[in-house]
Amino acid sequence: MKNMVVGIEGLVGSGKTSICRELLYKIPNSVIFHGGNLYRGIVYAFMTKNKNLEILQNIDITKVMEELDVKIELENNETVVYVGNEKIEEEKLQNRETSMAVSVVANKANNIEMFILARKIINNLKEKYNVIVSGRALMEIYPSLDYHFFITAGLEERAKRKLKQYNNEVSLEELKAHIAKRDELQEKSGFYKTYQNTITVDVTECKTAIESANKVCEYIK
Repeated sequence: MKNMVVGIEGLVGSGKTSICRELLYKIPNSVIFHGGNLYRGIVYAFMTKNKNLEILQNIDITKVMEELDVKIELENNETVVYVGNEKIEEEKLQNRETSMAVSVVANKANNIEMFILARKIINNLKEKYNVIVSGRALMEIYPSLDYHFFITAGLEERAKRKLKQYNNEVSLEELKAHIAKRDELQEKSGFYKTYQNTITVDVTECKTAIESANKVCEYIK
């Protein structure tokens, strides 16, 4: 039986990463490719070098990846990002500054080479595993997805979930404005597209990531 590729994308703060991690326990022999963290790793490395992000709008971002020595490795059934020999922890990749920078860059950059690179990584992983992919524009990156899920939740609920992630360092209203701005940028980038085969799952009422993952699993046969 051939391995499958399950794509998980959705609104900012809808719990995509947590859902993917729960799916690891529900889909045998599976790994997660955090496609969004590949992009975040490149932008994060660029920012730490104090380079002007505007440059990323006009150059091949995969060449930037090579120049900054950004690598993707598989650890504990999930892809992780290294810059040189340093593993970049998720809190750095997911912080507010990096998140907003990624949304801005993705809205203007030429992503074709990045999509080709992501497709290659998915195909390599698929040779051995069922692949759970988290990211943006997944149907463009990998048109032959076995399942394409788009996760939604209300703005208020998404802000509350992000508030926990940011350890209550900002107000709920500030976070709602931040998420709404990122939503706007993502939509302008074309990253909120749904397709004929897209399965939209609203997890607003789900109290845990397990509940959200269970809703997704109802559609996987």
